[in-house]
Amino acid sequence: MAAEQGATPEIISNQGSAISFGDYETEKKQKADGYEVAGDIYSVKTHNEVTRLEKNGSLLFESVPGSAVRGFVIGERTVSFSAQGAGDTRITLGLEAETGYHITIGDTVGSAKSNLSGKVSFSAELSKEPLAVFIEKI
Repeated sequence: MAAEQGATPEIISNQGSAISFGDYETEKKQKADGYEVAGDIYSVKTHNEVTRLEKNGSLLFESVPGSAVRGFVIGERTVSFSAQGAGDTRITLGLEAETGYHITIGDTVGSAKSNLSGKVSFSAELSKEPLAVFIEKI
C-alpha cells in the first residue's frame, strides 16, 4: 500500500504496480515527494512545461512539455503507459545503459539505443486522447 507522505493524489497515484502521475494543464509547479510503491520511493514534479518522475532518486521518466501519464508499469524487459499532453513532446526514460529497445507509440514502431547513462529519448505527438506507449528491450 502506498504511503502518501507529502504526495498529492492529483499528481501521483498507483493501482498495484501501475503508477499514474503528472498534470500538463497546470501552470503552477506541483511536487510530491516520498510516495512509496512496493518498497520504492517515487517523487514527481509536474506542470505544463515539464513532468519528471524519479524512483529512489534516479530519473525514471521526463517529458518536455509536461504530460499526464497513466498506468506506468516498468518490468524487467518492458515499459508500458499511456500519455496525454499538448502537442510534440520529448520523452526521456531512465533504463539500462547501452541497450537497444523497440518502441511502439500508438501504431508507430521504431527503435532506439540508450546512452551510457541509460537514457532513451523519443518524441510523441500527445493530445487529450491517451496515446499508448510500449517499450521492449531487444
